[in-house]
Amino acid sequence: MSLTDGEVTRLAHELDDAQTSARPVTGRSAHGDWDVPSAYRVQRCLLSRRRSRGEQPVGLKLGFTSRAKMRQMGVHDVIVGQLTDAMDIPDGGELSLDRLIHPRVEPEVAFRIARDVDLEDPRASLATAVDAVAPALEIIDSRYRDFRFSYADVIADNTSAAAFVIGSWAPVRPLDNLAVRMTIGPRTVSVGTTGAILGDPIRGLRLLTAICRRHAIPVHAGDVVLAGAATAAVPITEGFVTAQVADLGRASVRVTRGRKGGDTP
Repeated sequence: MSLTDGEVTRLAHELDDAQTSARPVTGRSAHGDWDVPSAYRVQRCLLSRRRSRGEQPVGLKLGFTSRAKMRQMGVHDVIVGQLTDAMDIPDGGELSLDRLIHPRVEPEVAFRIARDVDLEDPRASLATAVDAVAPALEIIDSRYRDFRFSYADVIADNTSAAAFVIGSWAPVRPLDNLAVRMTIGPRTVSVGTTGAILGDPIRGLRLLTAICRRHAIPVHAGDVVLAGAATAAVPITEGFVTAQVADLGRASVRVTRGRKGGDTP
């Protein structure tokens, strides 16, 4: 089912209000099925509201990059969300939980785009526009009650994007089977491999190119791309969260209670 322009605007406002107030809403799936193009229209409207408050786009993120997650959701394609500067936390910086609903954290790999990508050129590919890679953390925070949503719901909610941390950039290198470990304080909370990201994170860039072309999502020089989670997401608790990617480095964030200006998206 395709949504009307009025429904798109209303849903975008509901999701934006849920994010700014930290009060969850019920997914539209509870009221009937709706289509993916409409979900991306809601996402665009949602990001437009954020830009109207002064936020600037800085990149993209991939979701459902785990084959198991795709099977669980009954889908065969990744999903794409958009990142803004308000979500960007410096490596080693601070994240307050006070303005989030039910946040979780994932270890990831990030790519840096070196030049604008002309999506009207059928030969263009994000995979050939990358000039650096880095370890990363993504904080996700679904705006839906109990983290329950459909495929279209989560696309509309900007794929649960909340915040991200990127470690030191390094030259592009093979990423198909690097060990990944995430810790909170001294405790290891997840282990995995970059191979969990579609077998090789670079494959996500090829899929991302097609989705950006299909839904008119621009890609510019300097943008970052979060390639997807290397392990399952873990609920965040206070402490120092670190993602370590073998042969690549680490990214970390200090998680606290009590908001400080500029520390939360």
